[in-house]
Amino acid sequence: MTGEAPVRAIKSPRLSEDWLALILGLFIFCLAFLHFIGVDIFGWVITTGIWTNLATALKPVTNDFAGLSGIVSLIATFVFLLAVLAFGAGLLGANVKRFVLGFAVVFFLSYICWIFGAWAYIAATPNQLETFGISWSLNLTSEAGYIIALLVGLAIGNFFPGLARSIEEAIRPELYIKAAIVLLGGYLGITAAEQLGLATSVMFRGLCAIVEAYLIYWALVYFIARKYFKFSREWSVPLASGISICGVSAAIATGSAIKARPVVPIMVSSLVVIFAVVELVLLPFLAQKFLYNEPMVAGAWMGLAVKTDGAAVASGAITESLILAKNVAEHNVHYQTGWIMATTTTVKVFIDIFIAVWAFILAWIWSAKIQETPGEKVKAIQIWQRFPKFILGYMFTFVVVILMAIFIPEATATAKKAMGQANVFRGIFFVMTFFTIGVVSNFRKLWEEGIGKLALVYIICLFGFIIWIGLIISWLFFHGVKPPVVG
Repeated sequence: MTGEAPVRAIKSPRLSEDWLALILGLFIFCLAFLHFIGVDIFGWVITTGIWTNLATALKPVTNDFAGLSGIVSLIATFVFLLAVLAFGAGLLGANVKRFVLGFAVVFFLSYICWIFGAWAYIAATPNQLETFGISWSLNLTSEAGYIIALLVGLAIGNFFPGLARSIEEAIRPELYIKAAIVLLGGYLGITAAEQLGLATSVMFRGLCAIVEAYLIYWALVYFIARKYFKFSREWSVPLASGISICGVSAAIATGSAIKARPVVPIMVSSLVVIFAVVELVLLPFLAQKFLYNEPMVAGAWMGLAVKTDGAAVASGAITESLILAKNVAEHNVHYQTGWIMATTTTVKVFIDIFIAVWAFILAWIWSAKIQETPGEKVKAIQIWQRFPKFILGYMFTFVVVILMAIFIPEATATAKKAMGQANVFRGIFFVMTFFTIGVVSNFRKLWEEGIGKLALVYIICLFGFIIWIGLIISWLFFHGVKPPVVG
């Protein structure tokens, strides 16, 4: 799951970030669907294209608002998100004034990074060089903005701690990425409807892959932590869950299930954020180098290897852009966008769903076998409280759109426009996720907390076998599966 910002003191929260992300994603999704009654409610939202002249970088998402300047569109988008998220921050019990000030910094710095990442010399693919009148490019597509946002966030988190503290109310990568994934469900739904057979195959293979990974990863990490590093069960269970499964939420859910002290999952969660950043920077480029002929294997690998939702889905997005660009350059093959990232997201979502099952199993084992208390039973509500609610939104938007496209074919074109506009917000949430993940990754503070021994276990397990077992499993289930070819 996603790496969360360090735990902050809040007053009387009426809503969790998980629920807020679900509500936020569904709110934008429903507004986008006003297209079906002829209301283009998000046509003014900002979008950024690849550019050589900065004046042409920003524009509204639809031509109906072509007369609106890019700067006005950007400010209007900021005001809309600020109003919605500030209201949500109040429900979270946050200091709304500090959130507003912090969000202004997060939004504009993140978006500046995105704009810079879309500069043609960075983003243009080989087939676009002539269009932009340039002779070379780094060939990273506009997804390079995510990497730049991550690096800027890391610089602020580690070298400008005062600035990081001043905007901490808005440093909420968990909120941003979960809202983005709710919206992603609708976008992938309309994409999947056009290739239903392949979508079904991806979902089935993803489910099989994560079951295999769970059974191997968790047992190996737990064994190593207990056998060779002499960790207690209290430490070994959240550590195995955080390292091998899904990071923060898995560590917290299983830590709660066995009634571990709060410091245990928090320490593990801090590690998850750090190493997710390392994987995020490293693995997509390895995938481009060695797996560009097996794009779906690469997408599944990101889902199985990268341990946070934000970093995993973002890794899938970067991997997709890199592999698509390389296939165009090397073979002149144009794969349809969305499928590599959809594979990453599908694998990750199945992992998220399974967390509740795993936590329930561990809670039962600890209650009934290890820390048995006469008369005490594990309540289902405890597991539900740990279930990642945003997954319900992802599943809902995906199912609604795909069923509409299948049973009301004449509505497909309108659904595409609606999801295209909602997807613009997904991109904005993504780039803010990258930025805020960087800000919370304060390496010095974590080292001072005595995280070295835990980090050693993480390094050994992650780079010793988790990444490579994930690659083998991805190859077994997705080898030979290709995205649809465009044209």
